[in-house]
Amino acid sequence: MLYPARSMNSASLAANAKHTTPDNAQHAVDLLLSRRSHWPLSEPAPDQQHLERIFDAAMRAPDHGRLRPQRFVVIRGEARHAFGELLVDLAAARNPGDPRSAHAHRRQRAMAAPLIVALAAVIDGNSSVPELEQLLCAGAAAMNMLNVIHLYGYGGFWATGIDTYEPAMHRALGLDANERLLGFLFVGTPANDKENQPSQRPSSDAYVREWQPFEHAAAPA
Repeated sequence: MLYPARSMNSASLAANAKHTTPDNAQHAVDLLLSRRSHWPLSEPAPDQQHLERIFDAAMRAPDHGRLRPQRFVVIRGEARHAFGELLVDLAAARNPGDPRSAHAHRRQRAMAAPLIVALAAVIDGNSSVPELEQLLCAGAAAMNMLNVIHLYGYGGFWATGIDTYEPAMHRALGLDANERLLGFLFVGTPANDKENQPSQRPSSDAYVREWQPFEHAAAPA
């Protein structure tokens, strides 16, 4: 593991951050820049102590209005087999002309990682905070989780796909009508050494520009 789990409250974490040295900060940045998606993933999954810290990180996402929209459903152990059957059922329902056995391979998806976390957002329709910002908060929470998963030495994969948008999936996960399913985090240990190698990423230069005040001045009416 890259970092051991430590029991620290918010105040001690904030105090510790104030004393971060440039070398420590650069090391942390280098680790974050080495993050990549991994598929499939094997045992072990994060233990309970690590998992609690991963969810703690999710609660540090930017949150306009302090609505706390992020919600998580943990799927692990034997529950993955039932989840696999659910995936088969959903595929069979979408293709009523096929025998159920034609979709048996979808069970494998549920076993692609030792831990699956369903990501959801509770949308507060009465809030002045736009729905998009509430969804972005839940997305930022998921990214925080992926970063901490990586820092602990595990791997993660954020998957969506057609099942994410199936009403039957929402019902199976116990989501309410005001909850949106944003996909699933598959979490575990990268399966081989090749998976541990950082992937090549494009330079950010092509994706960043500096705004010039008069560059796009509005034409006079």
